[in-house]
Amino acid sequence: MEEEIKSEFNNCSFSIEEDDQILPTLLTYCINCKLSPLDLASSWEAYYLSSQLTGSVVKNAHLDGFLLHLQNEAKEKLNKEEANVYSSNDIDILMHNGSGGPDEAIQNSPSSQNQRPIFDVLTPHTNGKSQSGKDLGASANRLTPFGQRTAKFSPHFVFNNALNGANELANQEINNSDEDEIIRRVRPGQKCSLSVISSQPQSGCRFMYDRTENRFNFLENRIRNSTGMFTRTGLYGELADATVASEEEIFAVGIIACDAEGHLNDKSVLLQCSAEHSCGQRVRLDLHNLTKFSLFPGQVVGIQGRNPSGHYFVALKVFDSLPIPNEIARPPAKKQARPIEDAPSTSSPSRVLSAIIASGPFTTSDDLLFEPLQELLAYARRREPQLLILMGPFVDSEHPNIKKGTVDRSFRDIFLIEIISRLQDFTQYMGSNTHVILLPSIRDAHHDFVFPQASFDLNLLEDSRYQVDDITSLANPSSFSANEIIFGCCTVDVLKQLSGEEISRNPPNELSDRIGILATHLLKQQSFYPLYPPAIGVPLDFSLAPEALKIPSFPDVFLLPSDLAPFIKVLSIGNENEEVIKTICVNPGRLAKGIGGGTFLELHYNRQIEKTNASIIRI
Repeated sequence: MEEEIKSEFNNCSFSIEEDDQILPTLLTYCINCKLSPLDLASSWEAYYLSSQLTGSVVKNAHLDGFLLHLQNEAKEKLNKEEANVYSSNDIDILMHNGSGGPDEAIQNSPSSQNQRPIFDVLTPHTNGKSQSGKDLGASANRLTPFGQRTAKFSPHFVFNNALNGANELANQEINNSDEDEIIRRVRPGQKCSLSVISSQPQSGCRFMYDRTENRFNFLENRIRNSTGMFTRTGLYGELADATVASEEEIFAVGIIACDAEGHLNDKSVLLQCSAEHSCGQRVRLDLHNLTKFSLFPGQVVGIQGRNPSGHYFVALKVFDSLPIPNEIARPPAKKQARPIEDAPSTSSPSRVLSAIIASGPFTTSDDLLFEPLQELLAYARRREPQLLILMGPFVDSEHPNIKKGTVDRSFRDIFLIEIISRLQDFTQYMGSNTHVILLPSIRDAHHDFVFPQASFDLNLLEDSRYQVDDITSLANPSSFSANEIIFGCCTVDVLKQLSGEEISRNPPNELSDRIGILATHLLKQQSFYPLYPPAIGVPLDFSLAPEALKIPSFPDVFLLPSDLAPFIKVLSIGNENEEVIKTICVNPGRLAKGIGGGTFLELHYNRQIEKTNASIIRI
């Protein structure tokens, strides 16, 4: 069994340090936690990514932390199995004890006396009621684990910390008096200009109509378009068929595939070439001559090498970055973009923007009170960002109450009452200085389960109470421009899925940033979702994918929400023959994690990355 454990770790591109104690310890973990060697290797990979470890060697110093990770996983699994799920009506009965009013001990507790209802602060003109007429004061007075948390709004990670002086000054403003609040309300703000670059498919489109022909055309067109990019540079020589035996060194373009079901490894890598050059045939790749590579299924690559026998293509050099077209490297935002609205005379300076960015779930797993969302909107009211970007899921299909069917409202009603009504009150309070952008997720229970995913159709809201001024919904994925700053967004957890499929090799003693490498793959492939076949649970529709998944312009800010550890990284794309393009890539984390709070991002973009400040904040 120790050999099986070692083999599974090797398949995941990890090696075990030569220490007599490591393998027996891992075997003990397998037995005590009732895990197979494959499950243990998968858990190690999750721990490796969440802890942001460097290097690919499993060392004795890592085992204590790994054991704690396994114990936490076991506790979470046990809690999910034993958790009692209550509806909001059940909570009301428990809180009131059938005596005609809330329990006095809870009502008069110090924490409840000191806790001001957040929604009343946000929307004083509504007297604590949403436009649906539902009393929100009661939910604010309930004692929940989220409401009793400490260290609210503390920085988790700060990017460009030397520039954080403005951020500290803004933190002082949060604690100003009500008189200062009134002064800020009457002071004219700076509204950002917004333009949509790419947001497909459109609302109301048909899906689940893709055929085998669509899948073939999707792959074939990706290979052909990439071949044209390599050929037009004139740097790689004449294109040849990699499946034909040849002693000469040739250059070929194809897509990475696996020779069987399961995870990719260095012995199972195939190169599928285009139907035009090789009739769509595949050839096995020999990677033993390469000291460094990073490959995953669906990746389009250019390869220099030779095929002496006709059975193996011996790779000598791999080009995993597609040449950058001029229209992507220099995004013509003003020509291609579709303006959402005209920028007013008080618009902000070009390429200067303040934004708050968060990704769902927006409520904790023990209730549907949406307390994290209320707290976020209260924070945004104090900070007055020009842009508030909220990425799904909003009505999370993975929430225990929704999975077990214990909610007493439709999913659409939850979205309208808990999300849209709160955002409407927020935008009315803020005026036109803050614009809200919504992006759906395939985990949204009230929306179409398809990827690419159309935007929420806010124009079809039957209830006239739900006005959507200053609220824009975009597709998943999408690209847009704010004050000429390009944003690219995708709410599918592509980073986590790539981490489970990618194989890599690095020179000895070379440190690598695996999260940065995974995120860079998307830019190198010029695709929001380059993985093929798609991960289990991703409803990829190939009749919608060809145009929707393309990255039309290299973003200045790349938003990739993920279950992995939150991060802010600068990605660089280009080689010695191309101009280097830099992008800020961000995983803001999840706003709610279990019964507690998560993280979100506050961004102050200032013309260029070197002058930009960003913070990941614990809510």
